[in-house]
Amino acid sequence: MTAKVKFDEVNVGDELPPQNYHVDRANLVMYAGASGDFNPIHWRESFAKQVGLPDVIAHGMYTMAQAGRYVTDWAGDPGAVVDLGVRFSAPVVVPDEGGADLEVSGKIEDKREDGTVVVALTARSAGQKVLTRAKAVVRLA
Repeated sequence: MTAKVKFDEVNVGDELPPQNYHVDRANLVMYAGASGDFNPIHWRESFAKQVGLPDVIAHGMYTMAQAGRYVTDWAGDPGAVVDLGVRFSAPVVVPDEGGADLEVSGKIEDKREDGTVVVALTARSAGQKVLTRAKAVVRLA
């Protein structure tokens, strides 16, 4: 998904191919360092379970960033994303052994006269939708 997509080549209803992103504890530790979010629910299993979580969970913004990465990879230009918004509906649970997989897919929901498209995004992990109302507005070439 690295080719630059052109506005006149997409139509409302077009589905973007799904992409899988593997998430492990090392990713979460690196993200914590970059973001400054060192909440132990993102790296310490005993703490996560103590507060009622099933295991360590990915940062919500890390999950959102993977959705953004999906869109920029598809568009072929990180500067093409005009707006990105999501609601978090479930955490991405990241077990120590094996990590987790996050699958992101998209569908062209609207094609605007200003040269942008609205991409409705779907993100799932362990069979559960982890983002809702996830949409990106993208200015295509």
